[in-house]
Amino acid sequence: MSFQEECFLDCPYCGEPISVLVDCSLDQQTYVEDCQVCCQPMVIHAVVDEDGVPSVYAQREDE
Repeated sequence: MSFQEECFLDCPYCGEPISVLVDCSLDQQTYVEDCQVCCQPMVIHAVVDEDGVPSVYAQREDE
């Protein structure tokens, strides 16, 4: 069973707040997603702790 949670972060390109869905059944994940505002590709890093609480951050794809 997959449990997804909506998380919020700021785009590393335009600085606008955006939301992403994190699959909380995985301990950690890294994937590329386009910003919903400026359409630039960013690398999303998500880590889910032992209580199932996700933390996310994004970096520019060209970093």
